[in-house]
Amino acid sequence: MKQRMSNMSSNTVNFKTLLLNRVLLKTAIIASMVIATSQMALAESFSFDRPVAGLGTAIVPKGHVAWEQSVPTASYDERRVDGVDESQLTLQGDALFRIGVADDLELRVGWDGPIWQRNKDGANDTEIDGTGDIIIGVKKAIETNDENFTWAVLAEANLANGDDEFTAEEEIYTVASTIGFRASDDVSTGITMVYDYQDGDLAWSAIPSVGYNFSENVSGFSEYVYRKQESQHYESMINTGVMWMVNDRFQLDAMIGYSFNQQNPRFTAGLGFGYLF
Repeated sequence: MKQRMSNMSSNTVNFKTLLLNRVLLKTAIIASMVIATSQMALAESFSFDRPVAGLGTAIVPKGHVAWEQSVPTASYDERRVDGVDESQLTLQGDALFRIGVADDLELRVGWDGPIWQRNKDGANDTEIDGTGDIIIGVKKAIETNDENFTWAVLAEANLANGDDEFTAEEEIYTVASTIGFRASDDVSTGITMVYDYQDGDLAWSAIPSVGYNFSENVSGFSEYVYRKQESQHYESMINTGVMWMVNDRFQLDAMIGYSFNQQNPRFTAGLGFGYLF
């Protein structure tokens, strides 16, 4: 009798252990499916603003932080002043942190970063370095009730607190509006309008763009930048680049650009990355 009760007790323990293992297994499977689904939704709903000059419409998910970093951006300018050839080579490691504070709102903290510059003025050749300004702003998504049409607005301020050689000198207040339209799974278009106000002067920029997918993880873009400031010649530039989503949270990117300004032609190139925490 004791032996039979012992066997029954042992069988009960084994059954409970087996049942517990099955429950834990099912829980783990469900949890992994939930995590995978949330990561997929996160990847589909979010995109980095790098490396375009225009503004994206995506908002950082609430409770997350996006770090977007150039490593670095380079620009080369040439001009002729009073018969003397001048040129300027600039390397800049600018950074942007985007913080999701609501489903449709993000806080943005940017830094023009460490800057190195070489200036040539005829036979003279000088090098300087320092740090640039800090920029603070917010971006808000506007509901359009159309999954193919997106809209966002931006307000920010350049604090003009960098080193003397690399600061805007006076604060710049900016408002911008950007819209995006997904024409198909592989092609999207958009336009960004930017208005800058600095020390009584107003400047505006129009930046139409087109984006295209080469594969599931690799995409590209082309954009035209037209900028006009009061009492200044207009500026125009074409930029193009590629983005590689290494995984759902990590992007590598590269871009090149060229201005068409006869007074001040400029070449721009840059490498960078974005990471979503």
